[in-house]
Amino acid sequence: MSRGEITDAAAFAEQVAEVIHAHDILRLKGFAAVTGKPMRLTLQAVGPRVDTYFDRPFGSDQRETRLVVIGQAGLDRAAIEAALVA
Repeated sequence: MSRGEITDAAAFAEQVAEVIHAHDILRLKGFAAVTGKPMRLTLQAVGPRVDTYFDRPFGSDQRETRLVVIGQAGLDRAAIEAALVA
């Protein structure tokens, strides 16, 4: 899943936690571009626990938010992506 920059890191982490709960996601990982921050926000979630931290500057990498979602067979990819982009 890919989307543009986010404006509020804490609110996005809460949104991710809600999506994990609503869609029975087992694991989620990736990084986000936060408006006004030069570093990537790394997100790692196992079950309901979501950890975030800034890891490194984007440098020449494209500023975007990219997440990998892992779950049981039958995840509704379109619904999950819509919920994370909202």
